[in-house]
Amino acid sequence: MKKNIKKMSSKKINEVLALLGQAYPDARCALNYETPFQLLVATMLSAQTTDKTVNRVTESLFTEYPGIEDFLQLRQEELELKIREIGLYRNKAKNILAMCTVLMTQYDGEVPQTMEQLLSLPGVGRKTANVVLSNAFNVPAIAVDTHVFRVSNRIGLAAAENVLDTELQLLDGIPRDLWSSAHHWLIWHGRQICDAKKPKCGLCMITQYCHYYNQNDK
Repeated sequence: MKKNIKKMSSKKINEVLALLGQAYPDARCALNYETPFQLLVATMLSAQTTDKTVNRVTESLFTEYPGIEDFLQLRQEELELKIREIGLYRNKAKNILAMCTVLMTQYDGEVPQTMEQLLSLPGVGRKTANVVLSNAFNVPAIAVDTHVFRVSNRIGLAAAENVLDTELQLLDGIPRDLWSSAHHWLIWHGRQICDAKKPKCGLCMITQYCHYYNQNDK
């Protein structure tokens, strides 16, 4: 655990989640997609890139190449040109096409629905797998992206030094039926209020619970 940070009690965690749920009732996945495959591709593209940029790229990409078979018609260089606006586009193009090949050869062209199987796909880590499980298949999950990691550790929902420990602590502390919703609430709170460099504590609805606020801003 992080030094000098004490995780909230279960009672306080539930109270914080209730406030976040009231603040962000419409929180949902910000990536645009129509199928589990499209969500998988969009999430792979989103690493170190904003969802807004990904949506701008995939709007035309998914129109022209909506499915796995369509992507497999592309050479890597062609896909690179279509996603070059996105960070790390060369490596992402390589991984996406390799992922498509594995889906066709090992999963009959269908996106698998378990963590273990998703992690077997090239370029797919726990964050991507959790996003797909939660949003495409309604499997309770918490994907720890930069916002979830920052906000949960800053306010005290977790007290971890890395993404995996943060995920495990959140899974342990948050009721299972709220995992997916809490994931979205934390992301929206990170984007709108709990900024990385300058959090807007004056606008925050959970300052009374927040470790960061009570340690630094009082």
